[in-house]
Amino acid sequence: MEHRNPARNDLATPEEFAAWLRQQLERRGYDLRPRGGGQSKFAADSGIGAGTVSRMLRGQGATETRVLQTLAEALDLPLAEVLVAAGVLSSAELHNVRNPAPRTDPITPEEAADELGITDPHSRALFISMTNTLREQRAANGEGRHIAEN
Repeated sequence: MEHRNPARNDLATPEEFAAWLRQQLERRGYDLRPRGGGQSKFAADSGIGAGTVSRMLRGQGATETRVLQTLAEALDLPLAEVLVAAGVLSSAELHNVRNPAPRTDPITPEEAADELGITDPHSRALFISMTNTLREQRAANGEGRHIAEN
């Protein structure tokens, strides 16, 4: 479910999350009418505290991400969908995470090592040396450069 709320930068409100959660639970057969027992049954089935389920359904705000992860698992939904529904992420932010803008400028071997998390000095030196050697081989073969000069 996509939420649009320009006043809050496309983030879902707690009330929208409550409506979304109610719809998800009812779709799965939980009776959420007073005395229907659905809230308690879902709390037991999911492992989420009954008070937390009640607060979420009353629109008193989404809860911590650990609980949202448990909620996603209980509903068999991707965590990202639950985070958007709960207003933790906007749909635009999720889109940007899933579809990062491509780099237009080449990176140096040092930047590549940083992005790959290569911190050991020996491994780092080996990676940079190998990258430079490959870059030189490509240049010699006329294949162009894909990694910037140091």
